[in-house]
Amino acid sequence: MNRYTRRTLALETVMIAVGVVFAFPVYVLVNLAVRPTSDTSSPIRPTRDPTFGNFTGAWREAGLGGALINSVLVTVVSVVVVLAVSALAAYPLARSTARWSRWTFLLIMLGLILPFQLASLPLYQTVRDLGLLGSVWSLILFYAGLQVPFTTFLYVGFLRALPRDFEDAASIDGAGPLATFRYVVFPMLKPITVTALVLNAVAVWNDFFTPLLYLSGSDQQTVPVAVAGFVGQFVSDWNLIFAALLISIIPVLAVYLALQRSIINGFAGGLKG
Repeated sequence: MNRYTRRTLALETVMIAVGVVFAFPVYVLVNLAVRPTSDTSSPIRPTRDPTFGNFTGAWREAGLGGALINSVLVTVVSVVVVLAVSALAAYPLARSTARWSRWTFLLIMLGLILPFQLASLPLYQTVRDLGLLGSVWSLILFYAGLQVPFTTFLYVGFLRALPRDFEDAASIDGAGPLATFRYVVFPMLKPITVTALVLNAVAVWNDFFTPLLYLSGSDQQTVPVAVAGFVGQFVSDWNLIFAALLISIIPVLAVYLALQRSIINGFAGGLKG
């Protein structure tokens, strides 16, 4: 029978303290987002008369409707392309023992080492020559290439930990490589797929530099760029700013909370392998 010791008490105290530290900024964000602009009391004091007028004002003034549509489109299409390409590339890289497989994997991993800022100028010129500047498709093309090395690395590590028994059985039954991957391997990749989905979605959703660069001069913008412009315009009205920030994080936070169990399983499976 486990006894409640002083060490257990100390660990629980530390965990509670860490939780309070991380929760405090979130509390201030929500507290000020629902506070009337006439209330100038301390940000720490709970709001007595909460209002949702800040959210409607921020939505209207910051143009978050169009920005949210653009961000959702860019994030969904980019992540789907990245997951599909990475999973298909990782399968032969993880299963093949040929020399070309190792060198190809190392070549793809160069994308994790080299910062994309080194290629910002030639990439910008390429997008300009393709006539995609000011279009959300330029962002999709950029993210689809940028996130593939990292996602392929995740898939390869997870695949190498999976036994080949089911694949061998499918091969004996006459299934080809693509059919084996589609009906046998890919369903077993669900944990790491969900993990890669969330990590890529957060990275794409929160990116500020690339949309600012490729959508500059157009009426298209993503949520981070819209919020940044809104902060510069309403720098003295922090209630509206915090409301806009809260609106911008709700979609990706909802996705994370909905998939958190699969995310934990994905990380646990990767560590176990």
